[in-house]
Amino acid sequence: QVQLVESGGGVVQPGGSLRLSCAVSRFTLPYYNIAWFRQAPGKEREGVSCITPSDSSTSYADSVKGRFTISRDNAKNTVYLQMNSLKPEDTAVYYCAVDVDSRVIDSMWSMSGRYDYWGQGTQVTVSS
Repeated sequence: QVQLVESGGGVVQPGGSLRLSCAVSRFTLPYYNIAWFRQAPGKEREGVSCITPSDSSTSYADSVKGRFTISRDNAKNTVYLQMNSLKPEDTAVYYCAVDVDSRVIDSMWSMSGRYDYWGQGTQVTVSS
């Protein structure tokens, strides 16, 4: 059973930073794509970023490019999302997810339906 546990959410002022962590079952992390999604109230779940298992190629939603950075530490079985220059519109529940069928990033990486396992989410609130 794959398990993912997010942490690091909280309340931050606009312009601030947060680092989210996703702890992953140890037999999963080195082999599959891992992505971060977010969902704001009343909105659809949105793909934020994705990282591959081997060469750590990455992809980002246009809305977060240049502000967010995804990374992975296979030794710690953890994927991170460093979020800088946060805006009120970044407020959402953030989820990490595993796609057991993908090891490269394609144009469909942000489709939530292709991901097989999800964490419980962590709330990020950007407010003054």
